[in-house]
Amino acid sequence: MAIQPECRGVRNGGAAALVLAGLLLLAGCNTEPADGGGDGERSTPKPAATGTLEQLARKAGCDPNVQTDAAELRQANCTTDGGRYVLTTFASDRGLREWINEAKDYGGSYLVGRQWVAVGDPDVVAALRGRLGGTVETASPHHSGDSGGGGSEDGHSGHRKS
Repeated sequence: MAIQPECRGVRNGGAAALVLAGLLLLAGCNTEPADGGGDGERSTPKPAATGTLEQLARKAGCDPNVQTDAAELRQANCTTDGGRYVLTTFASDRGLREWINEAKDYGGSYLVGRQWVAVGDPDVVAALRGRLGGTVETASPHHSGDSGGGGSEDGHSGHRKS
């Protein structure tokens, strides 16, 4: 007689997690503050700019100092009266998303458009949004960088093996 492993609640838990993720995604899509018109409608964000690294930099008022010029991404340092930031363009949407997912481990503010991202201080990113449109994403650092362990570790702080 074969014994089936007991998996009570796995299907329901997975479905509940999926529904919760969907609700959080929908809630996140409606984060624009209501305008002062009194009718309670939310303002529509400016569509994200498109173009090459140089075209986006020009729209942002920057003379780009190109640091990386590769097939999958191009990256430049920009300095304007509003502050310093890094502007990066990607060959694909997937490349952009993978880059952001990795970069968010370090925290920061990201202005994200189609196949581009600008990274800088929150006030610089907010000012850029007025020129480039896009969506602001923020992340807290994954950890403080102080593992407290000294010497070698198999993992990093916050993820200890049992």
